[in-house]
Amino acid sequence: MQRKYNDGDGMKIDGKMPPLKKDIEIMMVNISSLERGSTMSEQNTMRAARAAGMISFMFLLSRILGFIRENLSGRLFNRFETDAFFAAFIIPDTMYYLLVGGALSAAFIPIFTEYLAKGEEEEGWKVAATFINITVLLLALFTVLGVVFADWLAPLEAPYFSADKMKLLADLTRIMFPAVCFTALAGLTGGALNSYQHFLGPALGPIFYNIAIITGAFWLGPRLGIGGMAVGVVAGAIGNFLIQLAFLSKLGRGLYRFGYIDLKNPGFRRMLILMIPALIGLSATQANIAITNVMASALPEGSITALRFANRLIQLPIGIFASGVAMAFFPLLSRLAAQKEMGQFKTNLSLALRFIFFIMIPSAFGLIILRYPIIKILFEGQKFTSHDTMMTAYALLFYSIGLFAHAGILMLPRAFYALKDTWTPVLVSVLSVSLSIALNWLFLHYTQLGVGGFALSFSIMGMVNLFLLMIILRKKINGIDGQAIAVSFVKTLGASLVMTGAIYLVQQIVTHLAGRWALNGHWEAAVVVACGMAVGIPVFFVVAWLLKMDEIAMTIRAFKRKFGRNG
Repeated sequence: MQRKYNDGDGMKIDGKMPPLKKDIEIMMVNISSLERGSTMSEQNTMRAARAAGMISFMFLLSRILGFIRENLSGRLFNRFETDAFFAAFIIPDTMYYLLVGGALSAAFIPIFTEYLAKGEEEEGWKVAATFINITVLLLALFTVLGVVFADWLAPLEAPYFSADKMKLLADLTRIMFPAVCFTALAGLTGGALNSYQHFLGPALGPIFYNIAIITGAFWLGPRLGIGGMAVGVVAGAIGNFLIQLAFLSKLGRGLYRFGYIDLKNPGFRRMLILMIPALIGLSATQANIAITNVMASALPEGSITALRFANRLIQLPIGIFASGVAMAFFPLLSRLAAQKEMGQFKTNLSLALRFIFFIMIPSAFGLIILRYPIIKILFEGQKFTSHDTMMTAYALLFYSIGLFAHAGILMLPRAFYALKDTWTPVLVSVLSVSLSIALNWLFLHYTQLGVGGFALSFSIMGMVNLFLLMIILRKKINGIDGQAIAVSFVKTLGASLVMTGAIYLVQQIVTHLAGRWALNGHWEAAVVVACGMAVGIPVFFVVAWLLKMDEIAMTIRAFKRKFGRNG
């Protein structure tokens, strides 16, 4: 059986890059022409944009549940337990990312999407089945080995832990290791769904995953301690996979072949070739995470938890917005690259990056200025003390500096993958990760930065990675509409600075009035955050509008067209 995927010829931009206004006119035409019967290529652009919105909403819900999960872990369990719990994720996560994470973006989605675009769905599923079945066998083997040898693996995760803490780490590693197999299966089925441009399943899975962990902490925690959360991790991973399998079974229509392996399939061999550099790059990234965890185990108790919670906070805007944009635009970029529509490729890539920076830069400034009250509201209480709040806020300050960069590098490597270039992101990743590891060592031994040093090296790594990828990609495809990206970046930075000033003023006023209003603790923090956001967000958008930022113009134009027509 074959299913046809025909994409009409979209608008081509030949020669030099269009000026900024020209680019906006092009995007406005795409928006309006969709309603009047646009070309298929333009419809794909708008479909990706709508998908990004839906995914962002689902990610928002997932991230909210994720913070409830982290809140429970911080409040219900002490730092002795949470340090061990988060360290126990290192080796299982490494196995997942090495065997699945890079393969999905670098090899599986581009090649599987290519088969679908050519109408060769059945052949595409032969390749997919071979890849999935081999991956499952390898993961099953690693899971068995991980459970059996957990006592030997624990010292590799955090060698400076005390004996009691090391035993807890080993027990948690043994419980959670099976989750990696089901998480990998969820990743593979989600990758296939993304190739069909179906995003609901992959967005719903993490929601169930978080609910399961929350349930484990709340209901099993009193009886099993932090082990209750570990059981929830396994249950959540299984549920995540089953949800996505249900969606995929409707799209694939039985084309997946259980147990089918054809090592000579040319498509599978192409996947292996594309995977090799991705695996090298991810090995470097995971080595950085593991080495950071090893070094952090030498810091005072609670440091691993502080780094984890601070990193989760910067992942909130990344997960809500940047991940949705990258996930939605990646299949589209893959199709445009396969069809040699490089004009549309550049336009869509530039649009994605500009919107990512438009959200990430003010998010970073907001996290910096409001970091103490935000952490106090989200985590402080019961076993999470004010000292833990201070340590986490300190790490968050340095993490926030590189927020825009880490959001941008969710999108840029995918542009290379869409062009079937997996080596460039790898080489850049290895270079930036090597820099990060060196900086971690220097900050640990020659400064008093503590957890702030680890967070700062993470930010520097992201910025180096981002700028190198942009420079190389610009040369590779003869421009990435860099002028439009730079202008948007500078304007966003200016609007964010004004916003930060407004939030600081509000913060001072609320703090001054806190005594008169009899506010203290969490109530004062909540009022500061609420008032700061209520003033800061409108100020940012007003300044952005006064600066005639194109992202504002496109958003308002689309809003007026949709609701003006319906109204």
